[in-house]
Amino acid sequence: MICILVFIGTLLLLSAVLLYCIAPGKMPPEAKKMAKTFYGLNCAHRGLHSEDLPENSLGAFAAARKGGYGAELDVHLSKDGQAVVFHDDDLKRACGIDRPLSDLSWEELSALSLFGTKERIPLLSDVLGVLGDTPVIVEIKSAGENNAKLCQKVLEVLRTAGQYWCVKSFDPRVGAWFRKNASDVLRGQLSAPPRKLDTLSRPKAFLLGNLLTNFISRPHFISYSTDRRPFTVRLCRAMVSMRLIWTVRPDNDIERCEKENDAVIFEHYRPPPFFKRETII
Repeated sequence: MICILVFIGTLLLLSAVLLYCIAPGKMPPEAKKMAKTFYGLNCAHRGLHSEDLPENSLGAFAAARKGGYGAELDVHLSKDGQAVVFHDDDLKRACGIDRPLSDLSWEELSALSLFGTKERIPLLSDVLGVLGDTPVIVEIKSAGENNAKLCQKVLEVLRTAGQYWCVKSFDPRVGAWFRKNASDVLRGQLSAPPRKLDTLSRPKAFLLGNLLTNFISRPHFISYSTDRRPFTVRLCRAMVSMRLIWTVRPDNDIERCEKENDAVIFEHYRPPPFFKRETII
């Protein structure tokens, strides 16, 4: 009898710890208001990019706005502290230069061609100017010891823009910064199965891929990849108020992705701007 009671007690304790780790945060009124603009919206991944309009370029974001879509973008910190819109940590793939983006100033970055086109690496403020009132999902890249500086700069630019936006990151420390310094901002946790988080150590990939780091940032929404979701992710999605999916492509089950999520980040096809209109919050 004692063994059974010990087993049940241990099971309850482990369940409580698990729920504590993965539980999302409660949306404040300001975040709820912002979240409503994303429900049922198809958001163009790195802008509505094509062969002529490269990812994260002003042209791609202008195309997303013209198509009536939301937009998703990535933000890094330049050497001189500017918030620049660019995906990779280094410039090799997009600009043909084997150097970290953080090693160059904004003036140096602005002179580089994106994928051999006339497009240049833009500032976040310039992108927001092009997008106008388009809802935008801002992925803040991990900047290590400069995380706080990058978060502060992004927040400063977004507050000035005054449009519809939210922030997300793979790095839970980014979410923690917004939780502490701008709790009204709609914030999300990006993730994918541990096997796909190959830039992280195995322990870190396991924790992040299973959303066991949510206790750090208490995200308002989850943005998970199109892959099969671990149990802990499915459990968290049952508790969270808003669910995003990335990156949906033509070879995915688009109908299912739309049915199971509140906003879709897509690329390489042209869906209708909205796939549902009802407000869930």
